[in-house]
Amino acid sequence: MTDLPYRPAAGIMLLNGQGQVFVACRIDTKVEAWQMPQGGLDPGEDARAGALRELEEETGIPADKVEVIAAAAEPLFYDLPADLRKKVWGGKYRGQKQYWFLLRYLGRDEEIDIETAHPEFRAWKWAPPADLPDLIVPFKRDLYRQVLDTFADRLAEAG
Repeated sequence: MTDLPYRPAAGIMLLNGQGQVFVACRIDTKVEAWQMPQGGLDPGEDARAGALRELEEETGIPADKVEVIAAAAEPLFYDLPADLRKKVWGGKYRGQKQYWFLLRYLGRDEEIDIETAHPEFRAWKWAPPADLPDLIVPFKRDLYRQVLDTFADRLAEAG
């Protein structure tokens, strides 16, 4: 199964004015795990455009309510646990190859609407960046540490 390809995807670390990160709890799991917005890229889709599309699809936040601060120089990867590989994405992928973007939210909290056309989250909150690895499912913890390392300088400036 490890010869499966990685699913191309984009991830968004969205900061508020206090340097906290947007995280949300998935609607399709009973596990209390919080994640940053992320999702698969459409064939031929630019990663930045895909990130902005995913952000709006998942949070109701349009592109004109965010500022792109930085983009990871290289994609980051994570593998699904073996028991999930057959269940997720039709068993076609071993995990994701994610292009990460650091964004600043320019709107108000009241404008965030996770009750979208196809809801993925049941709740959301702002969290300190350092808390991210403890909030996510265990198999994505290393990925979140890499995201934090990737944007460490910018996060220091924002906080």
